[in-house]
Amino acid sequence: MTTFNRRSWIKTLSTASAGAVLLKPTDILSAIPPDIEERTNGQLIRLSSNENPYSPSDKMKEAIARINKDICRYPNSQFSKLENMIAERENIDPSMVVVTSGSREGLKAVGMLHSLKGGEILTCLPTYKALLTYAEFIGAQIRAVPLDKDLKFDLEGLLQNLNDDTKLAFVCNPNNPTGTLLDPHQLERFCRQASTRVPVFVDEVYYDYIEEAGYPSMKHLCEEGLDIMIARTFSKVYGLAGVRIGYMMAKPDIASRIRKSLMSGTNIMGVRMAMTALEDQSFRDFSLQKNREAKEMIYTVLNKKNINFVKSHTNFVFFETGKDISKIQEAYKKEGVIVGRAFPPYLDWCRISTGTLEEVKAFVSATDRVFT
Repeated sequence: MTTFNRRSWIKTLSTASAGAVLLKPTDILSAIPPDIEERTNGQLIRLSSNENPYSPSDKMKEAIARINKDICRYPNSQFSKLENMIAERENIDPSMVVVTSGSREGLKAVGMLHSLKGGEILTCLPTYKALLTYAEFIGAQIRAVPLDKDLKFDLEGLLQNLNDDTKLAFVCNPNNPTGTLLDPHQLERFCRQASTRVPVFVDEVYYDYIEEAGYPSMKHLCEEGLDIMIARTFSKVYGLAGVRIGYMMAKPDIASRIRKSLMSGTNIMGVRMAMTALEDQSFRDFSLQKNREAKEMIYTVLNKKNINFVKSHTNFVFFETGKDISKIQEAYKKEGVIVGRAFPPYLDWCRISTGTLEEVKAFVSATDRVFT
């Protein structure tokens, strides 16, 4: 695989049709390096996986204790209860809700549904690749448009690259790894236009972290009957990454197709803890406040070091290092901190998650030494 830096990436794009690159079958899979986020038994501080370090809350601990007697039961009978709770929270019909094993299962199911007969999945890079890697594995090709100058999804570029082979358009908002947020009016306009030609998947996994008052989800487009799919998760602000629980929203016929395509399903602990999480507003508020404080600490040290970064609408920060990410990873690891993986073509950028305030203090101290 060719390794791209930003300059070679732009040069490549200049020769591509309308700014899009049709990736070779190995490009998406091989773009993900070996997992450096190994379990470290507390020896290193892991700020690489966008996890919420404060879970479980007291209410969740109590829920875990109550689950014991039901461990021997299949969780199927509990799905409808959780779907109803989610529907009430989202103010949509329960038939539009699909409970998944984290957001990843929903992403993979959709990738499979739209890739069985080949064709292309259209997206921008870098972004979260779970749907893309699985779609490519099934037989799709990935057509990639670069992010715009503000490291946001280039919605106009996506529209220009829709073609007869496009089976699905994928948008991540806020985007992972850049943390950027799209203008909601532009996103809605894109969804309306694109969905007249192909289904549109909007990954809203980090939606809970958006600070802009009244920022809309695209779920209302599902209610209108458009071919729009939305992904959410309990892994982030609710701190349930370990039990694998998430959900999708789509119009009823699409939701039914996704539900039938799920491969594993979640477990009784995930379902019950998600129910508890929806009722535990205080923990959600606590997590959001700690995330704000951690981001401010990260912004402060980056500003002190005159390091360019992107204002984040998530629980991580993307910043420009001026050095190859492999060297930055190594430097931080020597200081006891694990940072995010490579996100081609931005190989001189780094993603840092917001851990506990103590963990972020360690990152701040490490940054003082890494960037002398």
